[in-house]
Amino acid sequence: MSTASKVVLGLSVVLTVGTVAGVHLKQNWDRQRLREGVLRDLERVERKRENQRALEEQIRLTRELVTYREQQEAAETDSSTQRS
Repeated sequence: MSTASKVVLGLSVVLTVGTVAGVHLKQNWDRQRLREGVLRDLERVERKRENQRALEEQIRLTRELVTYREQQEAAETDSSTQRS
């Protein structure tokens, strides 16, 4: 085999091995990103649930506060009416 053909063969082998290795690395990287995407989605869904729970709690507390204030105002109105 001539030197030129050995160089071409060697270069072809190196490029082929490099291409195969690059494809495998890219596939592994893509799989990892897909797994991380699923985990991020699960975390996002859990945060959304927590935010919804917190919102519902705030709505409940606001209603209680409004009811309490209305009762206080009614009590003040009754006591001022009785004094007159």
